[in-house]
Amino acid sequence: MIEKLGKVVKFITRFFSLWIILGVIAAYVNPEPFKPLAKYVGYCIMAVMLSMGLTVSVNDFKLIFSRPKDVFWGIVLRYMIMPFIALGLTKVLDLPPVLAAGLILVGCCPSGVASNVMTFLSKGDTALSITVSTINTVIAPFITPFMFTFLVGSIVPVNASAILLDILKIVLIPVFLGAVIRAYASDFVDKIMPIIPIVSVIAIFVTTSSGFALSAGSLANVAIIAVVAVVLHNLLGLTTGYWAARGVGMSHFKAKAICFEIGMENGGLAMALAIAHLAPLAFIPAAIFNLVHNLTGPTLASYWREKEEKKAAAQAEENTVQP
Repeated sequence: MIEKLGKVVKFITRFFSLWIILGVIAAYVNPEPFKPLAKYVGYCIMAVMLSMGLTVSVNDFKLIFSRPKDVFWGIVLRYMIMPFIALGLTKVLDLPPVLAAGLILVGCCPSGVASNVMTFLSKGDTALSITVSTINTVIAPFITPFMFTFLVGSIVPVNASAILLDILKIVLIPVFLGAVIRAYASDFVDKIMPIIPIVSVIAIFVTTSSGFALSAGSLANVAIIAVVAVVLHNLLGLTTGYWAARGVGMSHFKAKAICFEIGMENGGLAMALAIAHLAPLAFIPAAIFNLVHNLTGPTLASYWREKEEKKAAAQAEENTVQP
């Protein structure tokens, strides 16, 4: 039964971006049926974080001791690059205050689970990616609210304490609970793991469609500038993340992991926080980012993977022809 469900889930997740785009279009054209879903956004992100916790093990933290320098830079670069790129873009593009707050919120959130998948697909340092994203998620409640308040406090009113409590509830507790379940019921978790990805698909669908429904009335007025800002944020994050990692001495193999850790955000968390603590329009950058990074991430991962495979094939051919 689980195996059959796993095949269905694999098919659904394969066209993840398509379902999200269809949901966005439907919510924009007819927002009323989607608006009530907004009250479930927090629970959806909690479910995603719980599923992330189910994949966490002690091994994810071993790199802290065996490769502390790599982990350190992964964490520092993550929280230094994206928030300040977002801040710079809000100034350069002269974004309206609510959109500016939404974009900066995206930059202040930790990396998403998708960064691990993209690192794996690109033949990058997956172990480093998992460790950095796990630690960044765990420390997010203690960094995201205060960094966000520091950067946007003069733009829009922000309640850092409320955001901190929400991130603890939405992120840290579910991740911890998932890790505990993993530790004490690993056989059960292994059995259900093939169907776990559907949780993320449903959660992001509900979150994205409800957010677009809430902001449908004013979306047309800001759509172009919002898309430009988000695309630049994502592309600059991926590019700066890679070269910053190289700049601190990391190899191409490691830098690929840091690139995705920095350029791919936990858009779902940003959406949930925007809906709960900011005006509906502030949700738009996070929602668009969720779509954009699910296009740019796989594209870059495929490019790097093809390069690695061609290099390996050329090396194998060279070894074959040598006497």
